[in-house]
Amino acid sequence: MAHKKITMEHDKKIALVAHDNKKRDLVEWAKYNRVLLAHHTIYATGTTGELLEQELGFTISKLQSGPLGGDQQIGARIASGEIDFLIFFWDPLEPQPHDPDVKALLRLAVVWNIPIACNRASADFMISSPLMDDDYDRLVPDYDVYLTRRIPGNE
Repeated sequence: MAHKKITMEHDKKIALVAHDNKKRDLVEWAKYNRVLLAHHTIYATGTTGELLEQELGFTISKLQSGPLGGDQQIGARIASGEIDFLIFFWDPLEPQPHDPDVKALLRLAVVWNIPIACNRASADFMISSPLMDDDYDRLVPDYDVYLTRRIPGNE
């Protein structure tokens, strides 16, 4: 399959998401990295967004709570190119009633080849990467062929 380049600009569009048992970890991580995050556009789901805005002191684009559609809103923004980095502190030990939404969100991040950090260590490595403060061309499969394919019976 052919690929096309999508440029992630110097100021990234970052989604911050956390399950309930991981919210405190994400907020602490974000506070520690406040200066690095401040020049990026930050999106967050529901309560996480409220907590981050209070703690960081800058505007967060807040979406619905994850179980109420926030995960899907983040996924839609990934697919439309409005988010190009996902930090999602998810809880692998706690069952989630909206687990299919979580899996769909992670799937979309892979489909659109955006960086994903699922814990503090991976988020630390990614946020401190020299690639965070420069333009970056990520390769994405050229889905135009898929979108324009002939569908039997629809001719």
